Amino acid sequence: MKVLLDHNLPHKLRISMSLLENHKFVTTSFLGWSHLKNGELLREAETAGIAVFVTGDRTLVHEQNLEGRRIAVIALSTNNWPIIRDFVPQILAAVNRAA
Repeated sequence: MKVLLDHNLPHKLRISMSLLENHKFVTTSFLGWSHLKNGELLREAETAGIAVFVTGDRTLVHEQNLEGRRIAVIALSTNNWPIIRDFVPQILAAVNRAA
């Protein structure tokens, strides 16, 4: 399964999750999508076959109409690596449930 990590998340998250799970984790920066915003980004991700989008933008789920989308969105409550690091297993579990 393809999982997209937003540019506002620490790169260490991709590395940590890739080591623990057999999904393909990519970042918006790697794909050259850092300039895309919200709706555009979600449309591009869906077109590319990405199943789950993980972001540190908590307002995204309130700003976008997610009804009818083919992509699951997981909004983390922070993008601070020292905090996220302790919750990598829970983030992975959310990715697996979202799929």
